[in-house]
Amino acid sequence: MLRNFDNRLNADVIRCLRAMGHGDDLIISDTNFPADSVARHTVTGELLRMDNLTAAEAIDAILSVMPLDSFVEKPAERMEIVGKPDDIPPVQQEVQKVIDKWEGKSLPMGSVERFAFYEKARNAYAVIVTGETRFYGCFILKKGVIPPKA
Repeated sequence: MLRNFDNRLNADVIRCLRAMGHGDDLIISDTNFPADSVARHTVTGELLRMDNLTAAEAIDAILSVMPLDSFVEKPAERMEIVGKPDDIPPVQQEVQKVIDKWEGKSLPMGSVERFAFYEKARNAYAVIVTGETRFYGCFILKKGVIPPKA
């Protein structure tokens, strides 16, 4: 056990988050996403897991240690619903609340069409599959920086 550390983060995920650099993309996926096959194309080349967590729970744990990129307009993106790109289902609303909590302000997510999302995912640093069973529980988080204390 570690102090002041979210125990939902496992060693593999922590290693990945620590290794990522500024501007690297992290995919958080639901259980229906082709996570294993897509993950083989990423920088890490392997699928990471945060089983038994919803997308919002996993992202809450991740954002407890990883800042979002403040140099881009949309450092968090969601997969669009096919045929309804402006609809935001409950799973995405929950994640939006988590992002806003960690950012301390409203930071609306960008949206990415389904097949464009798959392509972005293949070029990401890593894919983490969650236990999220609701459709469209797939997100892209762009890693930011932590400024010096002084």
